[in-house]
Amino acid sequence: MEFDFTPSQRHWHDSAVQFAREHLTDDILERDEHRTFWREGWTRCAEFGIQGLPIPQTYGGKGGGLSDTIAAMEGLGYGCPDSGLIFSINASMWTNSIPILLYGTEDQKRRYLPGLCDGSIIGANAASEPEAGSDVFAMKSTAVRQGDHWVLNGRKTWITSGPVADLFVSFAVTHPGQGVMGLSAFLVPKDAPGFRVVREIRKLGVRTVPMGEAVFEDCRIPAANLLGKEGRGAEVFNCSMEWERGAILAAALGTMRRQLERCVQFARTRVQYGQPIGKFQAVSHAIADMHVRLETCRPLVYKIGWLKDRGKDATIASAIAKLHVSESFVENSITAVRIFGARGFVAEFGIEKDLRDSIGSLIYSGTNEIQKNLIARHLRL
Repeated sequence: MEFDFTPSQRHWHDSAVQFAREHLTDDILERDEHRTFWREGWTRCAEFGIQGLPIPQTYGGKGGGLSDTIAAMEGLGYGCPDSGLIFSINASMWTNSIPILLYGTEDQKRRYLPGLCDGSIIGANAASEPEAGSDVFAMKSTAVRQGDHWVLNGRKTWITSGPVADLFVSFAVTHPGQGVMGLSAFLVPKDAPGFRVVREIRKLGVRTVPMGEAVFEDCRIPAANLLGKEGRGAEVFNCSMEWERGAILAAALGTMRRQLERCVQFARTRVQYGQPIGKFQAVSHAIADMHVRLETCRPLVYKIGWLKDRGKDATIASAIAKLHVSESFVENSITAVRIFGARGFVAEFGIEKDLRDSIGSLIYSGTNEIQKNLIARHLRL
């Protein structure tokens, strides 16, 4: 058991920090205020290699492991305050690139993975529906085979990157009455006939990545766009969630470290009642708690990389990490606002933005209550 980076992980972490500081800090507060997605930033990240990091070189990637990717995402979160951009990258990697890599045909891999790696394709996940959120397998969208095509009908919502995405991994019922065995996964290009993103949804946080709602109205896609086997869509979905839950909050580790450093520096230099506020036990203990939460989060996230790089199941480890890191992220963000006081409450210092961005982590990739259900089921409760 090792508690330090490998040379490869150190390279990706440190390189990501330097890259982010040099190329990803442009006008973040303004873009957050105006809810602007930064396509140029997306392209810069792809040129650096983030989107292709866990994908084999054969398909345009860097051939790294999940541990390398987690290290890079932590560095990105530390150096780049644009949580929305980072969130969109994660959504594309874990719900498009990885499922295509693991379940796609050779033609699908060669058609889509190079673009997902080089940034020319933004991927999105179209699974949730207005009446099927946490109970995602209660979805009503349907797909019917007609000759050499599938015809999809239904409505999807809460689609991260939906308004700017080029490719959607979507799920629909192909065998009614068969429960989870009746679902299938599909690759839907944004220009597929009968497919439309109908609105953008405003959010509390991660504002720099848009969220959308889409409809399928007799949407026709080639039969070759079936992802994985017919009736095995739940397997594809669960696989992508295992990877996503384990890695999507790696960037939060970097953000939490940046928050901690800012709070320490502020507590050392902010003077009230004749002394630095860090001398007050209430403040120093709050910052100590921030440090403890961060240190307990890191091994949980890196354990998932260790497991997946060795071909092991990480379903429960991912649920534990997602639950603990998200709760810790929110608590640390609240603490940072309280320590900074009025400066934490106003927009110009960026402290309140981190809090807004953290709240979504309690919900996306499965609510924390769903994670507790998974853990309880694992314990046979």
